Amino acid sequence: MTALRAARDPDLVVAVFERSVREGCNAAISSGSLAAGGTRFQREAGIEDSPARHAADILAASGDEEWAPVVRALCDVAPLLVEWLADELGYPVEIGADMPRAGMSVPRLHTDVGRLGGGRLMAHLRAALADLPNVAFVDEAPVVELVVEDGAVTGLVVEQNGERQRVRAGSVVLATDGFAAAPALMAEHCADLGTPFYGGVSSATGSALPWLASLGATFRNMGACLRSGLVVVDHGTRVSPALPFNGAVLLDAEGRRFVDEEAHGYSSMAGVLRDQPGERAAMVWDAEAMDATRHSEMMRDSLAAGAIRDLPDLPALAAALGVAPDAAAAALEPLPGRRALAAPYHLAWVTHGVLATQGGAVVDTTGRVLGPAGSPVPGLYAGGGTACGLAGPSSSGYSSGNGLLSAFGFGWIIGDHLAARG
Repeated sequence: MTALRAARDPDLVVAVFERSVREGCNAAISSGSLAAGGTRFQREAGIEDSPARHAADILAASGDEEWAPVVRALCDVAPLLVEWLADELGYPVEIGADMPRAGMSVPRLHTDVGRLGGGRLMAHLRAALADLPNVAFVDEAPVVELVVEDGAVTGLVVEQNGERQRVRAGSVVLATDGFAAAPALMAEHCADLGTPFYGGVSSATGSALPWLASLGATFRNMGACLRSGLVVVDHGTRVSPALPFNGAVLLDAEGRRFVDEEAHGYSSMAGVLRDQPGERAAMVWDAEAMDATRHSEMMRDSLAAGAIRDLPDLPALAAALGVAPDAAAAALEPLPGRRALAAPYHLAWVTHGVLATQGGAVVDTTGRVLGPAGSPVPGLYAGGGTACGLAGPSSSGYSSGNGLLSAFGFGWIIGDHLAARG
């Protein structure tokens, strides 16, 4: 995103050094859902929203008022980048009116028509880069260090085919994902999460952290992660976050309901499941909920993996749970204002997982990395998983769409900033 926006200045030469398209990135394995408030897609669907409302929802979930200027800056550009993706780049965007999420006061997740996920989105962006004469996209070229002269970042060192090459640059933008695939760093910063399933990419190793630390950059919220309480046990796929809003219930190992499912986002729910016996629970839903969610990429993956059981009636469900039919019926009693589930049923045992970290470098509202005195490190920007995210100090503060909002939002802001500077 940074390269696409910066390259609008024909006098800029932009190089993107990709660690490995083959290994992938967290954006590519995400749902590809973009959170934005105040888009024309929302207006056309009769949804009233705004960047200010979007930011207020995020801050209500995270409680991180110190980070409010960054949150507001990202929410301000979110509708611009969503409409630009659709109108300028021709990406097939639609508003996910059927994608309710905890803490989201109105539907604001924008997804691709057909719900093919983040892989489709990243392929589209890379294809757009390929058409630009002043952009070079270099794959299998991991950055191994920054070049620093008199406290300013003036380039970087990349490794290709076993050889290292120094590249001079007027500005360097770090977008290296977080550190969720680095066990030592997770043990240092996120030990309280236990031993969750890891559902992110292998390249999220926190490679930028020592470079930033050597420059005196500061970090915050290093214990926060994007977690998921929807990981299917023994399969590693996930079920849809929309299921609880379509009547799905969570039952503990003894077949008892233990939580208000709609009160938690999927990141917050991971913490709830970690405290359960066996760190798992049974999610139960019916045909109506399945019809409302089966088209999502998560449900397609889970169905293809055989991760969801189909049960024709209450006795079959009770047997699968190991409880008496009357106990199963009592557990399925709807909470006030919710609908009752009806046979046939579907069942998946879910546990908690980590998808990405949310802690990172402190940056200003233009994405410039800040040093120990709060002043920008000359020549250095960061976004996405390298910069501090939007969840606040706790994983439970994560709001759906925050990851790509931070990644693409900072990409937009930094790219425009670089293009304006020339």
